[in-house]
Amino acid sequence: MKDTIRDIRSRLRLSMNGVVSTSMREQGLDYKLNFGVSLPKIKEIAASYPPDAALAELLWKEDVRELKILATLLQPVSSFKQEQAERWTGEVRHQEIAEQYAMNLLQHLPFAEELAAAWIMRKEEYVPVVGFLLYARLCVAGASLERLHAEALIREARKAMDGGVSRLQRAALLALKRYGRQSAGQAKAVLESIADYASSDFPERQEFLNDLKFEFEYYH
Repeated sequence: MKDTIRDIRSRLRLSMNGVVSTSMREQGLDYKLNFGVSLPKIKEIAASYPPDAALAELLWKEDVRELKILATLLQPVSSFKQEQAERWTGEVRHQEIAEQYAMNLLQHLPFAEELAAAWIMRKEEYVPVVGFLLYARLCVAGASLERLHAEALIREARKAMDGGVSRLQRAALLALKRYGRQSAGQAKAVLESIADYASSDFPERQEFLNDLKFEFEYYH
């Protein structure tokens, strides 16, 4: 296992992009270590190794951007249980990791919708963000959300947007876009839930509404 991790680190160093790494650091992405390796290259490296739960766990524990992303690619879906999902999600500290985690691993879990439904209700900084991003991925994949989950998604997304521009708001807006894309009926339900934004004294709320209208007009 140590040899594998050493090999991975060596390949990351060879692919290191100092300009990208510096740019990310200047944007406030405070990893202990960030090689600035592109996502396609990270996926190429991951493809060189078989899925391995123990390896993925070790990689996830490292505060290194590329190793965390590799963990989401190398963790076998079949052995990723709910308890582990809860723990990993509670340890997310960066937007990019939240996005890659939802896309590479979480959306493939048989209990993904239940996780998303629970997480969007949480108060921690990143847990609800992961929840909304997971809902967005599920909708893109064509999942038909349970009625109560869909209603809660719209309700909690509205709460997130009521709070103004934020990381949580952006994730919630994305989830609503992906949900509304699925059908004209779903798009209508989303728009009706925030119809009062049209006359809001907060310009950003009007922008959220117009953004969703533009999105749905294109798809329906």
